[in-house]
Amino acid sequence: MCCSDLTPAFKGQELMAGSPGSRMSVPLGKLVLIAGTVASGSGALLYYLIQKTFSRTSYYQLALEHLQSHPEAREALGPPLNTHYLHLTDRENFVDIAYAQLKIPVSGSKSEGYLHVSSSRDNPFTRWHLREVFLELKDGQHIPVFKFGGVNSDEVQKE
Repeated sequence: MCCSDLTPAFKGQELMAGSPGSRMSVPLGKLVLIAGTVASGSGALLYYLIQKTFSRTSYYQLALEHLQSHPEAREALGPPLNTHYLHLTDRENFVDIAYAQLKIPVSGSKSEGYLHVSSSRDNPFTRWHLREVFLELKDGQHIPVFKFGGVNSDEVQKE
């Protein structure tokens, strides 16, 4: 049976089914690869955006300012002072409506460690107040950087 013997309706269906690109048929392996790439890219972008959000918060910025202005901590780490991404899966990194606790990885030319930050606020839309900031070096040494002066006072103590 030759193609010319077929009825026009049947010929059209045969040609459509056999022509490449007539249907969006993608091999399963290629589909999995594309989906995996999109998911990985989305995950990486989300991770970056979360890190960026944390680094812009007032308690994060204030804690780093206190670290940079603390001579003993700067000396222990050595110049230049570098901050690194938070470990988002670390249970010590916790933020809710009224309380924030972070463990910020920091390093310098002499040592590395974590800047522990504790902050709170009275109401959801009010300013954050640092409660305590201390540097924990990899050798276990703790250097107090900042501690809130009193419960009902605006007094601040730099250690």
